[in-house]
Amino acid sequence: MYAIIKDGGHQYRVEQGQRLRIHFREALKDASVTFDQVCMLGGDGATRIGTPFVAGAKVEAKVISPLVKGVKLNPSFYRVRKHSRKRTGHRQHYVEIEITGIAG
Repeated sequence: MYAIIKDGGHQYRVEQGQRLRIHFREALKDASVTFDQVCMLGGDGATRIGTPFVAGAKVEAKVISPLVKGVKLNPSFYRVRKHSRKRTGHRQHYVEIEITGIAG
């Protein structure tokens, strides 16, 4: 069985036992996270599509790592013959979770 959940403006296709990185939120290690915005439930021969969400469906997850740092991005901007250079950096923070149950 799989589900498509919405979290932080993104949609994720998840299955039980899957590890996943989602947008950062304040959470402790081994804490439980519940996603109630389930857009679709599938598998086991039947598919349920929500309008916009499936009523009564929930996805349970457990926090594996409360802070995971993503790849560091260093974009640089250069304007030709203007003596203008700019360099910035960004590193996204994530929370790593493991899907423990899908209830629909």
